[in-house]
Amino acid sequence: MSKQVTIIGGGLAGCEAAWQLASRGVAVQLWEMRPTRQTPVHRGGGLAELVCSNSLKSLDPSSAAGALKAELARLGSFLLRCAVQARVPAGGALAVDREAFSELVSAGLTQTGLVELIRAEMDDLHSLLSNGQPAIIATGPMTSDTLASQLAELLGGEHLAFFDAAAPIVEADSLDMDRLFAQSRYDKSGADYLNAPLNREQYERLVQELSQAKRVILRDFETRELFQACQPVEEVARSGADTLRHGALKPVGLTDPHTGQRPWAVVQLRPENRQGSAYNLVGFQTNLSFAEQERVLRLIPGLEQAVFLRYGVMHRNTFIDAPRLLNASLAWRSHPQLHFAGQVIGTEGYTEAIGTGLLAALDTYAQLSGLPAVTLPPQMLLGSLVAYASNPETSNYQPMHVNYGIMQPLDPPIRRKSQRYAAYSSRALEAVERFCTEHDQLDFAPPCALPEPA
Repeated sequence: MSKQVTIIGGGLAGCEAAWQLASRGVAVQLWEMRPTRQTPVHRGGGLAELVCSNSLKSLDPSSAAGALKAELARLGSFLLRCAVQARVPAGGALAVDREAFSELVSAGLTQTGLVELIRAEMDDLHSLLSNGQPAIIATGPMTSDTLASQLAELLGGEHLAFFDAAAPIVEADSLDMDRLFAQSRYDKSGADYLNAPLNREQYERLVQELSQAKRVILRDFETRELFQACQPVEEVARSGADTLRHGALKPVGLTDPHTGQRPWAVVQLRPENRQGSAYNLVGFQTNLSFAEQERVLRLIPGLEQAVFLRYGVMHRNTFIDAPRLLNASLAWRSHPQLHFAGQVIGTEGYTEAIGTGLLAALDTYAQLSGLPAVTLPPQMLLGSLVAYASNPETSNYQPMHVNYGIMQPLDPPIRRKSQRYAAYSSRALEAVERFCTEHDQLDFAPPCALPEPA
């Protein structure tokens, strides 16, 4: 089999896969259609561009998101190392400067000397399959219509669509810092977030305006059920008067220094870059028109004169019916030389995309090297997610983040949640350590050092 691999998609999964293969001496053609052909949500042509948020979620090793990062660190994830280097303050989360992160990824791929970046749309999957060349499809949620049509024709599986949405970004200098206060919940770390406190009257008016504001006109494919984790803020507001106050706008762990009390509700703003010149409105992914975003979001105390560097947007996500198509190595059962990775397989989350790209690369390398297929133990977070995504018995398949609910139960069971989560995490780290030891012929990169959680 050829020692060259074609990877389609220069996002998180594709870039991780490209580096993992190139670092093992495998030549890679990395196809990325941007900026020649743009998507509705990307801003430029940078590799590994983050769209919806700049946060890779918690670093707490007892959380599912934190344990997944620890797993990827042990597996030698390249993009995780880039994320640590591009980190910006975000309490106990791993958030990055988007541009710095993309630049680190691009530089790392160039330095391998084995990654050929092709700035064009891949439009001939049939030829790719017919010549038996190994390939990884990691086109993400914004797979082009041309490629999506070819995938539907080749796979014969049901293609599903669900909503995803991005939150607005505002200019720091346009915020009224006299009305905001800097604090992380429960003071667990530095004052990484800005907080806009709302009293009951302000909160209720915001909810009312969000509920009644004009949305972008929906196309036919956007009338399906919304994916819960990406619900637009206006949809959450419509679901109940107190829903936001118990969700993204919950005030727990925060004290307004102006009053010495916990506010009725709080809008949090997270820094977008190291300079702190831009902030993301946490939990405010939206499908409101741009004009309505300016009108309604300026009702938030401190944002009366906010300058919007990026408006919230909503877009279609496309993913394949992975449980019916893929095996536990993320290879297409009918043509094992073709792997899939990232959000196109219905796994949600930045870190999850990185993990699936890494796994697809490991199994591709194993095929090229005559090694056994690579499958992850289900005790791992990534292993449990892939098991869910590749289990033919999974019914009504919907996008999924890593979480302890899809892992093998503990034996014996542990009732207290904090102890149960810690046990899951400990078991996962033991499993990844055994996996790496037993598969040392895969030549893992040195572990990435993670920051200490706040």
